[in-house]
Amino acid sequence: MMNIDFPFHFDSRGRTASTGEADHIRDMIEQFLFTNAGERVNRPDFGSGLLAKVFEPNSPELATALQFSIQAGLQRWLGDLIEVRKLEVISREGTLTIDVVYALRSTGETTSASFARETGNGI
Repeated sequence: MMNIDFPFHFDSRGRTASTGEADHIRDMIEQFLFTNAGERVNRPDFGSGLLAKVFEPNSPELATALQFSIQAGLQRWLGDLIEVRKLEVISREGTLTIDVVYALRSTGETTSASFARETGNGI
């Protein structure tokens, strides 16, 4: 089975770029985090809605709520592929960072990934 690399691009041969399973799962986590509900065709409730929350007043309660909702969403959409071991949401100086530690269910390998986006609003 071919795993298409994200973001979509072409490889050096001019073909659709592919990637391995571990990188593909990381790509799917990133897609879930930065997709808003309603953006995906045939999956209207897919996505964390995280980018909409960055305009909320920054507080420990918001970070905790985001962590719980993101963990639940990852469990729902990717629970057959990963087990989330640790999740941290950090909003600092206009940058939103999500650190995730997860285990691949297929191999048991523990992996960590960090995802960041500029929010542009200085929260």
